[in-house]
Amino acid sequence: MVSLRCKMIVKEELNKLNIVYAILDLGMVELMQDISISQRETLKINLLKSGLELLDDKKSILIEKIKNVITELVHYSDELPKINYSDYISEKLQYDYTYLSNMFSEVKGITIQQFIIIHKIERVKELLLYDELNLTEISYIMHYSSVSHLSKQFKKVTGLSPSYFKQLKHKRKNNLENM
Repeated sequence: MVSLRCKMIVKEELNKLNIVYAILDLGMVELMQDISISQRETLKINLLKSGLELLDDKKSILIEKIKNVITELVHYSDELPKINYSDYISEKLQYDYTYLSNMFSEVKGITIQQFIIIHKIERVKELLLYDELNLTEISYIMHYSSVSHLSKQFKKVTGLSPSYFKQLKHKRKNNLENM
């Protein structure tokens, strides 16, 4: 679960099956009691219909927790942490970062750092599209050392400069208005 929509879907499915839960958070549900095998299967099938997956093994669950911490941090937090990401993730999940990093790379095929960069660039794209902040403000909010660093990373991930990406938005808008 990486969005509020996902949380709503899971909550609805749990309620349909009369499954009592204590905590429903991004990527995690804490149940108040054990559920039957048939309830579990029905839940799994219903979640799959909505594009969600019920994770069973501890490794998959931990990977989802890592992804959720990063997603929540980059997309939903008002402020990125002052400490480095490795310390933040390690602290948040109560695991050694080397262990988390090795497992994440093994399962996902990219490093946690690459995953963070991809999400930061997605957030930068959102901020550029909102057109409320300039690149200097965005680089400050997203904790880039400089606009140049942000621009280089943006181009490496998207193949476009931030200013060209922004121009594309305006071109698309103008094309729609002229139709």
